[in-house]
Parts: sequence; C-alpha cells; structure tokens
Amino acid sequence: MSPKREKPTAGGKPALSAKRAATGKRAATGKRAAAGKHAAAGKHATAGKHAAAERRASTGRRAAARNGTASGKRSTSPAKPTLELFEPDGSISRALVVVAHPDDVDFGMAGTVATLTAAGVEVTYCLVTSGDAGGDDLVMSKEERATLRKGEQRAAASCVGVTDLVFLGYPDGMVEPTLALRRDLARVIRTVRPDVVLTQAPERNYERVFASHPDHLSTGEATLRAVYPDARNPHAFPALLSDEGLEPHTVTRVWIGGGGAMGPTMVVDMTAAFDKKLQALKSHKSQVGDGERLEPMLREWGGLMAKNAGLPKGRLAEAYRVIVTG
Repeated sequence: MSPKREKPTAGGKPALSAKRAATGKRAATGKRAAAGKHAAAGKHATAGKHAAAERRASTGRRAAARNGTASGKRSTSPAKPTLELFEPDGSISRALVVVAHPDDVDFGMAGTVATLTAAGVEVTYCLVTSGDAGGDDLVMSKEERATLRKGEQRAAASCVGVTDLVFLGYPDGMVEPTLALRRDLARVIRTVRPDVVLTQAPERNYERVFASHPDHLSTGEATLRAVYPDARNPHAFPALLSDEGLEPHTVTRVWIGGGGAMGPTMVVDMTAAFDKKLQALKSHKSQVGDGERLEPMLREWGGLMAKNAGLPKGRLAEAYRVIVTG
C-alpha cells in the first residue's frame, strides 16, 4: 500500500502534526506565563512604590502630629513654658542671700525676698563687700563711702522685711574665691543654717557684661564652694567647729539669680511685691540718684521674665536656676 498522504488544508498547506501543534501550544503557554509574570512583577513593583509612598506619608503625618500640625510643616506656635512657678509651701523657714555689693540683691532679688518674708521666712543678707568702690563721688574716702552704702543697704533691707545683715568687709572690686572667703561664707552658713541660699551666677554673661562684674562671679563661685563641701564637712576649716562651736550644716538648695549660663528653671511671681522692690532700690541714692528711670526698667525686666514663664500679661517675675545641693 502506498503511504497515506496528509490531507491538504484549505490553503493548500499541510496541516500541523499533533507534535508540532503541541509544541506551539507549549510556546504560547510559556509566552502567556512570561507575560503574566511580567505583569505580576509590574503590579508588585507598583504596589511597592505605593506602599513606600504611604509609609513616607505616614511618617510625615506622625512628624506633623509631633510638631502640632496636620500638613507636616513645623509649628510656629510657642512651646509650652518649662519654668516652674515658686509657691511658698512651708518647706523654707530660713533663707540666706549672698551677694557682692550693696544694691545687688535689690536689683535682682528684692521682689523674691519680699515674697519670702511675707510668707514668714526669715531672711539674712550677707554682703561680701561694703561697696567702698561704688559710685562716682571722688570726694569721699573709701571708709566714708562704705559707711554710706552699708546704711543704704540696711534701709533697703527694711523695705522688704529683712533686719539681719552681715558685712564681710572684703575690698570692693578685688573679690576672689579664696579659701579665706570660703571659710567666712561657711561660717555664715553654719550660723544662719538656711534651707536655701540665693546668690549670683558664677559664669560670665557675654550679652550683658554689666551682670558679670568680677566680684559677682567670684561671689557666686565662692558661695557654691562654701555650700558644698565646706559648710557641711566637719573637716573643712575645723576651727569653725573646735574653736567657734559651729556645727556643720547642709544647704539643700541654691537659687542662682537670673539662671546663669544655663538659664533659669524657676520664677518667683513678685507682682504683689514690686512696690517694695522699687522702694528698696531707691534707697541706694548714691547709686541710682532720684531713681526716676528705675520703674520702667524694672517693669520691663520683670515682665519679660514672667512672659518667658508663661505667666499672664501684666505679671512680674524674678528668675533663678535651682540647684539641688542636699
């Protein structure tokens, strides 16, 4: 028998064999599979992009929430105040103020002192110098000037309820944080036995050079050294105990006037005591004359301190950095 011949197709070409047809099917299937894989990969890539974009958007929303905005832009509203407001609570019964010159306490702390004495706190002033180099009057001797300024300081102190004053008599303009000054301050601390000591900042303020008189810096530094370790250590200046009978005393807190280089952590609202502060400062006639310009200047300073602490408009404050020393 002659071999069977493939039947011609309508176009005259032989029909595909089953094998070739199967091969074509597999090829077509492979192409479709490949196309599916590419499509799937594209979908995954697109989905990944969307996911990444969503993550970025979510991060932006979280950042915006932290900054207090919904759009991610930084908030321009002022931060909440972090300064503590002092409230007399009976934990302070005695306070010691240590400054370099007569009038230093009244410029920076008299409103606080008046607030403390009104709350029943006993306050003592310790003046390292008598202010014998202060003022422009060249006619007076240093001794006469010292006598005048001590009288002015006593008058100023009485305005804010203080009657206990100690003058150490160091030369005005020549104060250094020496061992002798540390001993004398430790003596005062052991005698007064205060709960808190208020003093001047020991760091220089380059924006307000007049607040950084060398005597102020040295007084602040010597006071901190006297608070720790001298006043509490029975082996520091042992004659204070053996000869003078002054037992060691630990001061638990120091308030640095103005806050020093690190800035304040607490304010005292002295609005109610402002008139007493002004009257006290006007007592230093050798330094402020008639005091005509004092009130607007003090109100500006006090208002700024109060504003920085978030107090209502019209309030006046004095600021401190509180150091725990006990």
